[in-house]
Amino acid sequence: MTVETKPTHRHFRYERQTSAGGVVYRLVEGGIEILLCGRRHPKLWCLPKGTPDDGEEVHETALREVREETGVVPEIKGRLGSIRYFFIRTQDNTRCDKTVHHYLMRPVGGDPSLHDNEFDEVRWLPVAEALELMSYPNETKMVHKAVDVVEGRVRLGKRRRRQPTAADGPEGRGGA
Repeated sequence: MTVETKPTHRHFRYERQTSAGGVVYRLVEGGIEILLCGRRHPKLWCLPKGTPDDGEEVHETALREVREETGVVPEIKGRLGSIRYFFIRTQDNTRCDKTVHHYLMRPVGGDPSLHDNEFDEVRWLPVAEALELMSYPNETKMVHKAVDVVEGRVRLGKRRRRQPTAADGPEGRGGA
């Protein structure tokens, strides 16, 4: 977890958090299914995600967390986007500023029956049913975007490498 803590006014501490996960999809005869993680108490249905280990890149976190939480081995198809939200952690009076990075993923191995004990259940669900069950409205937006990409209505942007110019010089680094 990336954490920056500093004091703020009104006696709240401030903590910046980062996590990563994905919308894992598969194509079946009836359409698209999404992989969700569920908990009975308190009732929760969400996308798999978690916090980075030390030295881990965000995409590596997403792959590891999806594999651990769902039992499914994913591959990344592209970056869907990020969700940012704030909440107060009441036990220590900390205002948390959290960013969750989401990737579009498809399964290449594993099985939901192999999920870890963080969730009671991991299930493949048709998109409409998944959207109905999901606990967090901001995550449903990521699922809608994923479906748009899978169905070809939206393309994921790719990072473009800047093309060298004459000002970059012969080494392509700029300057002399």
